[in-house]
Amino acid sequence: RQIVVPTETVTEIKDGQKESKEKRTMPGYVLVNMELNEESWSLVKNTPGVTGFVGASNEPVPLTQPEVDRLLHRADATATKVPTRAQFNIGESVKVVSGPLSDFSGEISEINQDAAKLKVLVSIFGRETPVEVGFDQVKKV
Repeated sequence: RQIVVPTETVTEIKDGQKESKEKRTMPGYVLVNMELNEESWSLVKNTPGVTGFVGASNEPVPLTQPEVDRLLHRADATATKVPTRAQFNIGESVKVVSGPLSDFSGEISEINQDAAKLKVLVSIFGRETPVEVGFDQVKKV
């Protein structure tokens, strides 16, 4: 028998450093594989923190194996996407640490959290030039 709390690994970037954390993909839900009988039903139902069950009349509804596979595959698939969030602010000074503009410094002019990209104004040949870099390509100065 098995108990699963579906999670994914999320990479956050803070001060130019990658940090991995586990995040629940279905907060508030626990998947339990068990032989459903009066004793096991009573044990789960009376467990502290259990407030109810998915199903009609607050009674558990068994999932089919394809449904379980789909739920767990969803958790595995999202884990490979590795969403990132970073704590940057417009106007903040950063230094590019990787890519063709490595060692250039500049000021953040735009932040795109969804794409995990920054637009940074760097001075190239004495001119302010906007360049797009990933969160993982810069560190705060």
